[in-house]
Parts: sequence; structure tokens; C-alpha cells
Amino acid sequence: MEATVSTSFAKGPLPDSGQAWLRLAATMLISTIGGVGMWSVVVSLPAVQADFAAPRSEASLSFTMAMLGFAFGGVAMGRLLDRAGILLPVAVGAIALSLGYLAAASAGSLVVFALAHAVIGFGSSVTFGPLMADISNWFVRRRGVAVTLCSAGNYIAGTIWPPLVQQFIALYGWRATHIGIALSCGAAMLLIGLIALRARAPAVTAAVDTAVRTASPATLGLSPGALQVLLAVASVCCCVAMSMPQVHIVAYCGDLGYGVARGADMLALMMAFGIVGRIGSGFIADRVGGLPTLMLGSALQGVALFLYLLYNGLISLYVISAVFGLFQGGIVPSYAIIVREYFPAKEAGARIGIVLMMSLFGMALGGWLSGYIFDLTGSYQAAFLNGLGWNAVNGTIVLWLLFRRHSRMAHA
Repeated sequence: MEATVSTSFAKGPLPDSGQAWLRLAATMLISTIGGVGMWSVVVSLPAVQADFAAPRSEASLSFTMAMLGFAFGGVAMGRLLDRAGILLPVAVGAIALSLGYLAAASAGSLVVFALAHAVIGFGSSVTFGPLMADISNWFVRRRGVAVTLCSAGNYIAGTIWPPLVQQFIALYGWRATHIGIALSCGAAMLLIGLIALRARAPAVTAAVDTAVRTASPATLGLSPGALQVLLAVASVCCCVAMSMPQVHIVAYCGDLGYGVARGADMLALMMAFGIVGRIGSGFIADRVGGLPTLMLGSALQGVALFLYLLYNGLISLYVISAVFGLFQGGIVPSYAIIVREYFPAKEAGARIGIVLMMSLFGMALGGWLSGYIFDLTGSYQAAFLNGLGWNAVNGTIVLWLLFRRHSRMAHA
């Protein structure tokens, strides 16, 4: 056995090697560029709503469609990753992203604009779950840090793109801005993929992963399907809660009289602190595991949502947005880490895709639901309360899983 593993080491890079870290840097860059598909719609929402003279809930459907495209795309791209490697999904995603933005720029109605964002979301989906699944196959000892760093590309995108898109919309209008994104981002993703992502994950990493992995759904007293379902439900709940500030902070600031530019700045600040939260959660996960890390993130996200109910001053909103980003940053990548802890590597792309698909359903539902609650009540206070309720359900599921793990370990 030792001779076989040693031979395998000689044929390819070691887990956590320099080549693996270089690949991680490339995936973060692709994630940052392609992550525009999640954030441009949030910033353009007020301008598009005014252009089409639509209610807030109808304008929010564009975000919902982007999240649905992102969700289904993540599963499709994950399955393609498991079969063909990451380069083909990156190429497909880059092309879809460009086509979606071109269609959005030429939309003559809000319906066409929303449908175009389904294509944008599909293309952008490759920059999240599939890239996390791929990079997880290049690391063993530092997998938590690697996965969260890869996922941080999405939040780097959230830091860079909102103020940039806001400035271009103010200068050139939202249609020209969408054309510019179409012409630049897809080409950059494809070029980086061709340069840096052609190699497949070394087989030795999977062998080492199998040797060191001790957790499985059976250690929780659950079948693989049952654990998958519980993780999926939990991810829906946490992301309904998460979507309220992320989707509506720009519009919320506009309603309070602070201006949408202030809201875009808060969103960027939220994402910047989310990067810190994501990276920090990776170090925590490498020490204590994915489930405790997820429980910590869920509890702290609830605290931040409660603070939004108490304060709405300009300085307070800046501070709370930073705290919210820091607290919730590690939640979504924790699901990918949990999947890699409890399921085999050969299933990573599809299973991570399914869990993240459900989290994006939560974002889509939450983005629309918060707008609907606003239209009913004329205020976002009830929407924040709604988010707290969904977050409590998420925490209950995760706490139950931790209790089962502790009870079975104690019994054993």
C-alpha cells in the first residue's frame, strides 16, 4: 500500500502543494470576475425599476431569476465537473454569462430582463460551487482554508462590483453597463481557465482523502439521502435570512433618504467583511469541523439581523452591515466543507451543487419575499423579523445534527 501511494506521489503534485495554491489563486480570480452575475442586479435594481415603472416586488424578480439560474446551473456544472473536469464548465459559464448580459442590455420589458438574468445566473454559477468542489480535490490538510478562500472570490466580487457598477450606471446608464460586462468578463474567465485550469486533480489526493476521512452520514445515524436533505433544508433557511440585507440594503438606504450610492457602499463593506469572515471560518473549520463552524455562523447571523431591527441611522447601518458581513461570511462555504467531510470526493461536485442550489433557492425566495413584505407593509421591519424566523429554523437543524454526533460519539 505504501509503495502504491509513494508511486502515485511521484506521478503528480502532492496535496496542499505549491501547484495547488497557484490553482487556488486562479480560481479566486475567476470567481471574482464571474461573480458579477450575482451583484450587478442588486445595484441596478432601482434604475431598472424606475425605467420600467414597476413595483419593488416585480423588479426584485430579476434577482430571483438570477438566483434560480445560479442554483440550477450549479448542479449542472457540478455534474459536468465530476465527469469532465473544471475547464469545460468554466468555458460554458463564460459564454452563458456574456450572452445573458447582452440580452439584458437589449431587454424591452422587465420580463425579458428577468429571463436574461436566469442565463446570467447560470453562467455565473460555475464560479461558486463547482470551483469550490474542484479546489477541494487539491487539498487535504488545509481544505477548509482552501474552500473558504475560493468562495471568498464571490465576496471579493461583492466588494468590487457594486460601487463599480453603480458608477458606470450613473455615468453611462444601466444598458451600456451591461454591454460592457458582457464584453469583458466572459472573455477574461475563459482566458484564465485555459491558462490555469487545464490539469485534473491528482489521483493521489483522492487516495489520501479516503485514507484520512473518518466521518460519514452513518456517524450521525443517518442515510446519505437524509443528511443531504437536512443540509439542503438548512441552507434554504439560512439564505432566506441572509438575502434580506444583501438584496435590499441599496433600496433600503434609498427609502431612508440616504441615497442608493450609500447603500451600494454598505453592500461593498458587507462583502469586504464577509471575505474576512469566510477566511476566518476556514481556519476554524480546519480545527473543529464544518458543523460547529456552521452553527457559529448561524447564531451570529441572527445577532446581526436583530441589530438591523434596533438601529437605522446612517453610521449604525454602516457598522451593522460590516458586522453582518463578518458574521455570515463563513456560512455557505461551511456546507461545502461538511459535504467533503461526510461524502466521498467523487460525489463532491454534484452534492455540493445540490446543497448550494438549495441555498440559492433560499436567496431567490428571500429576495422576492422581502420585497413582497415591503409592498404589503411599506417598511422593511417585518422583513427583518421574517429573516430572523428562518434563521432560527436553520440553527435548530444544525444544532440537532451536532447533538446526534455528540450523542453517538459518547455512546461509542
